[in-house]
Amino acid sequence: MRRGRLRVFLGAAPGVGKTYAMLEEAHRLRAAGEDVVVAVALDHGRPQTARLLDGLEAVPLRRHTHRGAVLEEMDLDAVLDRAPAVAVVDEYAHSNAPGCRNAKRWEDVEELLAAGIDVLSTVNVQHLASLHDVVQAITGTRQQETVPDAVVRHADQIELVDIAPELLRQRLSQGNVYPAENIDAALANYFRLGNLSALREIALIWLADRVDEGLARYREHQGIEGTWPARERIVVGLTGGPEGEVLLRRAARILSRVNDGDLLAVHVRRADGLDDGSAGRLGAQQRLVEDLGGRFVHVSGEDVAASLLDYARGANATQIVIGVSRHGRLHQLLGTGVSNAVVRGSGDIDVHLVTHPFTGRQAALPTTAPSLGRLRTTLGFVLAVVGPPLITLLLSPFQGLDLATHVLAHLCVVITVAFVGGLKPAVPAAVLDSLLLNYFVTPPVDTFTISDPQNLFALIVFLGVAIAVSLVVGLSARRSVEARRARAEAVTLNELASSSLASDQSPADFLRQVREEFALEAVSLFERDGSDSPDDDGGWRLSASSGVSAPLTPEEAGTAEELTASVLLAWNGRVLSGGERRLLRAFESHLLALLERDRLALSLADTVKLAEGNRIRTSLLQAASHDLRTPLAGIGLAATALRRQRSKMTEEEQEEMLETIESCNHRLESLIANLLDMSRISGDAVTVLHEPVSWLEVVPEALSGVGEGQVRVELAPNLPPVDADRGLLERALANLVENAVKHAPDSGVVLVATPGGLLGPVLDGRPASELRVVDHGGGVARERLAEMFQPFRQLDEQASGLGLGLAVARGFVEAMGGELTAEETPGGGLTMVVRLPLYAGPRLDGREEVA
Repeated sequence: MRRGRLRVFLGAAPGVGKTYAMLEEAHRLRAAGEDVVVAVALDHGRPQTARLLDGLEAVPLRRHTHRGAVLEEMDLDAVLDRAPAVAVVDEYAHSNAPGCRNAKRWEDVEELLAAGIDVLSTVNVQHLASLHDVVQAITGTRQQETVPDAVVRHADQIELVDIAPELLRQRLSQGNVYPAENIDAALANYFRLGNLSALREIALIWLADRVDEGLARYREHQGIEGTWPARERIVVGLTGGPEGEVLLRRAARILSRVNDGDLLAVHVRRADGLDDGSAGRLGAQQRLVEDLGGRFVHVSGEDVAASLLDYARGANATQIVIGVSRHGRLHQLLGTGVSNAVVRGSGDIDVHLVTHPFTGRQAALPTTAPSLGRLRTTLGFVLAVVGPPLITLLLSPFQGLDLATHVLAHLCVVITVAFVGGLKPAVPAAVLDSLLLNYFVTPPVDTFTISDPQNLFALIVFLGVAIAVSLVVGLSARRSVEARRARAEAVTLNELASSSLASDQSPADFLRQVREEFALEAVSLFERDGSDSPDDDGGWRLSASSGVSAPLTPEEAGTAEELTASVLLAWNGRVLSGGERRLLRAFESHLLALLERDRLALSLADTVKLAEGNRIRTSLLQAASHDLRTPLAGIGLAATALRRQRSKMTEEEQEEMLETIESCNHRLESLIANLLDMSRISGDAVTVLHEPVSWLEVVPEALSGVGEGQVRVELAPNLPPVDADRGLLERALANLVENAVKHAPDSGVVLVATPGGLLGPVLDGRPASELRVVDHGGGVARERLAEMFQPFRQLDEQASGLGLGLAVARGFVEAMGGELTAEETPGGGLTMVVRLPLYAGPRLDGREEVA
């Protein structure tokens, strides 16, 4: 079955005419003979839009009841049964009412498209998930309904419905968007001229990116390799050298001359994984690219110039910025540099060769690969001196061997030397072998004279082949060593990333890992007191260290390296090689990430604490304005009635007024006590007096505020004492019982205690005792059991009170070393379980401050 096509009408703000344009298109399609049905379309009280709904077939909406309100939603099943060619579905980002098959309307549209139905829909930029925060920052209005960008981008057509901000404000003031009573507020807030201009620009930029993606897909499908300069896009080639910053700033200046464009920085990493670029410089250049508003990418390839050109063509780049070669003049004349290759293969892409202070400072000859090691090189030279005379001596008894046999034997010696020690000892070995062949094998023997030109040619070929083979074998051996080293570094970095980022590792543990990995004596981390500016003269402060006799100041360290202006790493021990320094830079990057993570964690903790404080203050204000006012008003009204009407009241009426005052006073005392208790708990100011407490002693006091017959107590007479604070336990039980009676007034509440002992419950390895507060009320859903213990949280929206009773009860029980949990009561209802350890004797000081 053919998948339906989706056409989205995109608007920058409400009222630009998205629905109007969509319905006009529906009429055009219907006039062209298409089967068009309106699945859902809202006119929002706009007469012009309502008139366009006339003449179009509409599928009746389905009604849903939610919290007493009747909501109308699209009848998806009815539309699928009708199976039109085109369906009109307004408000693509709409959230469906509870009870619908899908949570979002765009999910309904996906089912229509899968059924082969074309869909016309509308959406505003503020509903796009990636732009919703930006729009909120501009307009100050938070949108509750969003749609993923990828869903909208996959639409077959996106049409921007756009009008000038001034015209939209004029349309709004004429009453064509909102009712008259909402016009002034809309003009003064969301529909300010600056807001509309910003939203319009955001919509145009977002749609321009979508058009650019479509252009890239078209070029790919059509096999077009040439660039289409529809948009200025500059690619900067970075090598990891010091000239990178110069190239980036030059590219940014070029891009500043156009209104819109992209800056792409590309670093080509060799496919073999061997890279001579500085990781530190690349990191700094990546941050500079991000500051300039560009994008940094890594590309792998054996041929740097070809990889750079392939990426530029794939990105539809219009210009390439590269630096003049750092090699010498001879290297540039030979035309083997990356810049020359890019210029030759650029085609229709403009190439900027930028000069910089580092031009021509690198040696013309390529640098040799890292050494195989001092031991192997020394052994190679020994074999180069001993091997040729030894093979000559071994072959001397065999007089009948021809020159070719001697040449092959000596070539084996050269290959062995190259494999062991590399190119440097192999070249002297090849020269020595050729001299020995000349002296002892080629006639006339025992002289360096060669009578036969063929023998001369054979020796010259032998020397050339020996050196070439030595070069290849030596290079292969070095690459093997480099590959093993790279593999070891990769394993080390993988372990580093796993240990430092996946776990909660401290800087001291990380320094220990650095010290062990590089076999250093001691490592210290210093942070600068004061700002991050390098001109800050604040002293270095020791933050963490590892190892015996770790340096206490940077001056005491054998080596010190500044990671940033405010972070310094210092160590004592051996001198690190170049490869180890490169690996150390990766460790340093992880260390900086670890420090940043710790800073963010501290900042988050402070933010959470501040937010919690703000929430508690807000809740206290709400309590003072509502929950505390109610009992105060009751006391005031009853007292006023007694004072003014006492002579006219009967004794029963006066007694009723006094009972009202006492009841309100009790409620007020309970509210204030819970507020004070919550303040003590949140401020870590709960002091616990541990003593043996029996359930039989505290339960009657906890039930003093509950009416007779509402609670049934089932406590055995021989219950062992628990380790608790009598006053805190009494307050916790009172809150639990009060909460149970309030939510299950007719079912009755039962208090049951377990005796504890060897076969009883256990708490942190200690025998414990449980008290259960059982009710058979409405209960609480399993997924909301944890939520009910949060302060200022009422699961029942109709209930009165601050929502602190359970939070205070749990805080007190946990302060005494116990736990408070909630379970579902068999048959319906809720059971609160208070579990406390049995008393095992007095503590050292008898008191414990819980922090």
